[in-house]
Amino acid sequence: MLTGKQKRYLRSLAHHLQPIFQVGKGGTNDQVIRHITEALERRELIKVSILNNNLDDPQEIASELAEGAGAELVQLIGRTIVLYKESREYKQIELP
Repeated sequence: MLTGKQKRYLRSLAHHLQPIFQVGKGGTNDQVIRHITEALERRELIKVSILNNNLDDPQEIASELAEGAGAELVQLIGRTIVLYKESREYKQIELP
């Protein structure tokens, strides 16, 4: 569980990131979650965008992705999700 200070710090790091995954009208599935988990192991902090053709609730999608990947939901703004998971092998981010 992240503290408010840690989330604020991660949001500042994620500000300049581009989304590397998109969730379309197919929604979330095991393959998307697996790819997100692998990306989180390498990068620790990623952005995911939800396309306009997806009619599901963004909060539900964000919680599904975070729970499926074992990550923390840092931020959800509009249709952009920021996820964080501490890497075991490629640790780069030191939380305050």
